[in-house]
Amino acid sequence: MYSSRKTQIDDIEDHEKLETIQYHFTKIMEALGLDLKDPSLKKTPERVAKMYVNEVFRGLDEKNFPKISFFDNTNNYKDMLMVENISMYSYCEHHFVPFFGKVVVAYMPKDKVIGLSKINRIVQFIASKPQIQEKLTVEIGQKLSELLKTDDIAVFIEATHLCVASRGVRDEKSVTKTNFFGGKFLKDKMKNRFFNAIGK
Repeated sequence: MYSSRKTQIDDIEDHEKLETIQYHFTKIMEALGLDLKDPSLKKTPERVAKMYVNEVFRGLDEKNFPKISFFDNTNNYKDMLMVENISMYSYCEHHFVPFFGKVVVAYMPKDKVIGLSKINRIVQFIASKPQIQEKLTVEIGQKLSELLKTDDIAVFIEATHLCVASRGVRDEKSVTKTNFFGGKFLKDKMKNRFFNAIGK
């Protein structure tokens, strides 16, 4: 009963978000002098609202957090476990334009291991909101540490920012790199192993 009611409330809240964003984006387009009678532009406010709520900013709503599965570490694997080349798309909170790139996550398992695809889903969920890359990197590390119940986490992100490439300095070749290290990865020996493994 509670679950059904919660879903109804969520649906109402999402509907209100869609209406509000659609209304204000219409005003933005009108302020820019765009003709909303143009068939190509007529439904743009609606499309933008749906994109914001249901896709690119779904990470703002915890109800969208992916279902996570864990497995017993039956093989007693204790070495570094790494997932790299995770695709990441996010939005700069300063200008609301995308930044995107690749994420590498590594951890040292204890009693449980996480389903491999779940790491990708967690990264993609956390990325789906306006933020800066530094905050994204730390949040991924902290969330994985919480879920895996270990401090032995490493995160590396290399990203291109369109707020740099498409406006301002207009440097499309620059990339931004950020790291998060916890537990055993704070030691130089493990940091070096991590960076050597990803060729950095």
